[in-house]
Amino acid sequence: MDLPISFSINYYWSYGFVLSMFMCIQIITGVILSFFYLSNFHISFSIVTSFSNDSFFTWCLRYFHIIGVNILFILVFIHMGRSLYYSSYNKISVWNVGFLLYLLIMGEAFTGYILPWHQMSYWAATVLTSIVDSLPVVGSIIYKYVVGGFSITGDTLMRVLSVHVCLGFIIIMLMVIHLFYLHKDGSSNPLYNYNGLSDVVYFHSYFTAKDLFLFVSILTGVLSWLLLSPDLLVDIESYLEADQLNTPVSIKPEWYFLAFYAMLRCIGSKIGGLMLVLCFLIFLWVPSSNVSSVYSVTRQIVFWLIISLYVSLTYLGTCHPEYPYLFVCQVFSVSLVVMMLVFKLLNL
Repeated sequence: MDLPISFSINYYWSYGFVLSMFMCIQIITGVILSFFYLSNFHISFSIVTSFSNDSFFTWCLRYFHIIGVNILFILVFIHMGRSLYYSSYNKISVWNVGFLLYLLIMGEAFTGYILPWHQMSYWAATVLTSIVDSLPVVGSIIYKYVVGGFSITGDTLMRVLSVHVCLGFIIIMLMVIHLFYLHKDGSSNPLYNYNGLSDVVYFHSYFTAKDLFLFVSILTGVLSWLLLSPDLLVDIESYLEADQLNTPVSIKPEWYFLAFYAMLRCIGSKIGGLMLVLCFLIFLWVPSSNVSSVYSVTRQIVFWLIISLYVSLTYLGTCHPEYPYLFVCQVFSVSLVVMMLVFKLLNL
């Protein structure tokens, strides 16, 4: 509460608090929903759909959990974008824990997407886990441990539920560690000097009120979304039970995975697509000590090119894997990896 903070920071520095609050809400709603859930290959879908029919309480829990993960990723992208913009990767401890949190949140979201056992979740799990099977030497062994057999079955569902529940509490623990390192190393705000003179105020009560105001504002928007259009981002295939004999016309994950999905499928080889995604994630993660100005024109151009390419790949992930979309995906994917390398490792 007595942490000195530059009074000039804006609401972009409040998204970390809002993100942690929504993560706690997601865990609470998820734990309650798990009390009613049964990881059974035959009845999981009917149990999940019954949440919407049994009572208004379970209906609210289910759709708030669905909307909450979308809000969570919007907040994550804003938080990471601000961190990249202001070179937060120079603070190695904070950045490393934050990047690990991003990977775990993606894993948490993916396992949660499988649990309803609807048509799109089943086939998305089948396609994406097959990438693990394509790994040389150890791929088939890892695949059997991941899915519990030679294909997606009820054993997979039981493992996914266990991982989904455990990851939530691991994420909370890492968020506390992330906050500890943030208080230790200080803010990445360009007007803030942790070891010298700076225009600072105590965190409480100015910034607690500021953070709470943003949280309440976003929560109001979420509740409006919940009551007015709860299935806005729910794919129509999500209302159909998983059918192993009927492949959807277009298999695609949720919007926050679409950029990586576009990168994976634009390369003919599964290993090639996986290596492309890994290169991007490694370049995104690698800490850098570049001392270039945040407001350098060249740096600004490269940063907004990265944002534009990522958003474009998110859109291309929804398109059919055919010409010219595949060609554009290849160009944009390689450009994204190169731009991230340039942004992180060169003094612009």
